[in-house]
Amino acid sequence: MNLKSHLIFTLYTIYGILLKVMASKGKVRGISGQYPLVQNVTVTQGGTANLTCRVEYNDNTSLQWSNPAQQTLFFGDKKALRDNRIELVRATSSELTISISDVTLGDEGLYTCSLFTMPVRTAKAYLTVLGVPEKPEINGLTKPAMEGDHITLTCITQGSKPAADLRWFRNEKEVKGAKEVNASGKTFTVRSSLQLHVDRNDDGVAYTCRVDHVALAQAPQQATEVLEVHYAPRVEIIKSTTVPQEGQYLKLECFSRGNPSPDPVMWTKDGGDLPDLDRIIVEGRELTFTSLNKTDNGTYRCEASNHLGTSSAEYVLYVYDPNALGQHGTDHALIGGVVAVVVFVTLCLIIVLGRYLARHKGTYLTNEAKGADDAPDADTAIINAEGNHAHAEEKKEYFI
Repeated sequence: MNLKSHLIFTLYTIYGILLKVMASKGKVRGISGQYPLVQNVTVTQGGTANLTCRVEYNDNTSLQWSNPAQQTLFFGDKKALRDNRIELVRATSSELTISISDVTLGDEGLYTCSLFTMPVRTAKAYLTVLGVPEKPEINGLTKPAMEGDHITLTCITQGSKPAADLRWFRNEKEVKGAKEVNASGKTFTVRSSLQLHVDRNDDGVAYTCRVDHVALAQAPQQATEVLEVHYAPRVEIIKSTTVPQEGQYLKLECFSRGNPSPDPVMWTKDGGDLPDLDRIIVEGRELTFTSLNKTDNGTYRCEASNHLGTSSAEYVLYVYDPNALGQHGTDHALIGGVVAVVVFVTLCLIIVLGRYLARHKGTYLTNEAKGADDAPDADTAIINAEGNHAHAEEKKEYFI
């Protein structure tokens, strides 16, 4: 505090003492319910904080703002502390508002508004300063990484208050990391680690570390690293037709995936070089037969390699005779028709036999019932029933 500020503060202190003496002699009277009203303020580091003190009823009694060190900032409209960051916004008998620009973490604390009644009444407002976290950095990335490697990505941000939250994303999907928080004075240093077992599916994947913090509500900070993975090739042969026939066109494509790219690929037939024929064309990964014949039969092999390894795939080519395929198609149709007829006849026989058995069972039960009264068993009952039936017919003819 300079000499001028010290003198002003001393004069205000003497003025307060005089007010107390005058009040004790009845010359100054406080107004009942005359209290200063303040609110807590939260501001981001580097921003501007407005501190407002109001009273509902005032008899022209002065208002005063003091900092956490109890240094007077403003007494009414009079500036007491030489700090270019502190300015008067509004000073009336019922309000005293000041602003603090370019706020630092050191400005945080309790600010006091005093109303010089008798007795002096005060209200305290807490100024909270948010520490803005720095842009995060990602460490531990090896370029390029090899398939099968175990690596640890570490994201770090400093200067946050309160401690920031770090979140990991694999492309757009969130993944879980291990968080660590350390205090650094009034701010915090936050780290988050992500363990990876690298495979070929990680090639080209973007890993993003994002900082979430109340001071970054509108624009979260983040850092992104794209993983490059080197891996040995894998080979697959894709054919243009399923049943190759004489005279047809056939294309075999050697699809190889590896990093670095396994170019060029090598074609062989039956373990040796390809025949030097105009009908067989090799262009990059493609092997083309413009017109197939039986001499093309064999095992074709495609091989691709890079500095991490070699991979191959085989395709066994058998060229069919179109006429034989047509005859086979007719034979198959004939066999299918015969099988259908046999199945139909079998079903018809099963149905007829079932109906016959059902009718025979009904006759047997009826005859058994007719001769059951005098017969010792079921067979005798049926015989008796048949005899009775014949006897009845004889009687019928006799009476006629």
